[in-house]
Amino acid sequence: MNKVKVGIVGLGRLGRQHAENLAFRIRNAELLAVCSVLKDEVEEVQKEWGIPYGYTSYDEMLNNKELDAIFIASPSGYHCEQIEKALDAGFHVFTEKPLGLYIDEVARVKEAVSKHRDKIFMLGFMRRYDQSYMYAKEKIKKGLIGDPIMIRCYGFDPAKAIEGFLQFAKNNYSGGLFLDMGIHDLDLARWFLGSEAESVWAIGGAYAYPEISELNDAEMGAALVKFKNNKMGVFVAGRNCAHGYHIETEVIGTKGSLRIGTIPEKNMVTVFGETGVLKECSEGFLERFEQAYLRETEEFIRCILENRQPEVTVEDGVQSTILGYACKNSFETGQLVQVEPYTTKELTDQSI
Repeated sequence: MNKVKVGIVGLGRLGRQHAENLAFRIRNAELLAVCSVLKDEVEEVQKEWGIPYGYTSYDEMLNNKELDAIFIASPSGYHCEQIEKALDAGFHVFTEKPLGLYIDEVARVKEAVSKHRDKIFMLGFMRRYDQSYMYAKEKIKKGLIGDPIMIRCYGFDPAKAIEGFLQFAKNNYSGGLFLDMGIHDLDLARWFLGSEAESVWAIGGAYAYPEISELNDAEMGAALVKFKNNKMGVFVAGRNCAHGYHIETEVIGTKGSLRIGTIPEKNMVTVFGETGVLKECSEGFLERFEQAYLRETEEFIRCILENRQPEVTVEDGVQSTILGYACKNSFETGQLVQVEPYTTKELTDQSI
């Protein structure tokens, strides 16, 4: 196999970015098919990029035997069903985060991945492929800050994107603040600390946009997580950041600490003018993590060609979903929630 022939489902903001990477930026990939429930999106991409196959039905795309892999960039609520169907149809699968929105469905996905061990499965936790986060991970592995004992994460979406979020959430696509936005930080915590969560307490509210409360969600929320070995995590997420897209991570160890993204700079340019000194901020996740999205997709294609599984596993998706759902549960009930990393059988027998 010289090229991996891919079909993608979902052509929204992130899906379009993934599709462009597959079509134009990855040498050993060929975007052969696109799928969206919006016919106009499919026809536009086919016409502009010369994509041979276009579908408004996911099941019809899975009947295309020319394809080697399925790339899932659809709304979160569809991920689990689409993963299972693609694996059962004999395809390698990449799926965007989160793995799923409910505990029972991620358990089914874990079983499906285990059943199809001959297929490559990868989950899109792209921050693990960001140059700065990869550099920080190497420093931690080398003992630069000693034993990592605490992580603090800020994740803020720009205020100008909130109208788009409201439409997204009203269609029941979000899963809530902690599963939609916070899931990346929860995964990073497990990755950096090398530990699973034991308990969580989460709070939040809707302030400038009270209609978010009607969606049983938060405009801004915070979670305090106790991990095994008495390690700690503080997570703050918000959807109404005036200065732009702000992602910041701090890891504190026994011999020092490191920070990533303390100043959310757009680039290395500083403007000096009548209003003072200005450093522009990133405007969104596609800009901030452009190279990470490309790098993770390149890794997926390489894994298929080299017949090896990626470092990001279905287990990472399961445990991050468990923790994200625990945060959601704590926020909604106001109670401290106990978290345990369950086995597949336990996942299907009980919920958090």
